[in-house]
Amino acid sequence: MARLFGFISNRHELGPRVLLAQAEHLRVKRTAASGGVDSPLGWGVGFHQFGEVLLRRRPLDERPEIDLSQVIEGLKTDVLIGHVRQPTVGALRTENTHPFRYRQWLFAQTGTIEGFEQLRERLLDAQPAFLRPNLRGDTDSELFFYLFLSTLHDEGHLNGHQVPLPVIYEALRATFRLVDGLCDEANLPRHKGDALLTNGEHLIAIHRSGKLASLVLEDAGEIDALLNPDSSRNTRVSNVDQLRCTVFASELDPLPSSWQRAPMGSFIAATRTAGPVSEAI
Repeated sequence: MARLFGFISNRHELGPRVLLAQAEHLRVKRTAASGGVDSPLGWGVGFHQFGEVLLRRRPLDERPEIDLSQVIEGLKTDVLIGHVRQPTVGALRTENTHPFRYRQWLFAQTGTIEGFEQLRERLLDAQPAFLRPNLRGDTDSELFFYLFLSTLHDEGHLNGHQVPLPVIYEALRATFRLVDGLCDEANLPRHKGDALLTNGEHLIAIHRSGKLASLVLEDAGEIDALLNPDSSRNTRVSNVDQLRCTVFASELDPLPSSWQRAPMGSFIAATRTAGPVSEAI
């Protein structure tokens, strides 16, 4: 299986604390893959930190269970995308480990484009020549990401740091039209996975599987307890009434308390101070 998770918040300590508080629900256990082969997991996180976009990826992890307390140890960031992967396409190497990065953009995805090897060359041909050398791995997810970037380039927004949300949505829709169209021509099933995408300003969830959920933390008492866990202290976190955090995660079944199932077939966007707000794909 694969699990997506990510958050956007308006305080760099808050998101990691929320993930740690939800770690029990977000663990991923190693399971036997098809044919009974006990395949190891891989994981990665990408995050914005002090103006830089950083990656922490481990393509092969022999532990029987991936716990987020180990994955995000020491991180302080206000926007993050993470992914735990039992690979279906692509070898266990860093270049195939989500999330993928291009400039300020980070992207991670679940699911597989059926018949990807059959469609690969046509999908590559849809990209401008200058982007192709940036492809480092051989997964369908990375190629999907670069198709999205190609569409942004066509619309003149690839180099922009503050891309309007409607432009991002239209670029994603154009990418789905291309991939779905090629699948239809080849009589292949359409891709039904989920994805997370960020440029550091928006965190966007793409929900096509039926198992994506969100958690919004904005209660001042809960936030204060997370950031100031020592109950013996009389001090309170400053501006706690203005703090908030939105978290997305996939494959939550059953749904934990306080989480909300995301609308199926939708984009769901959050910023540091607002959201999540959904719109049909």
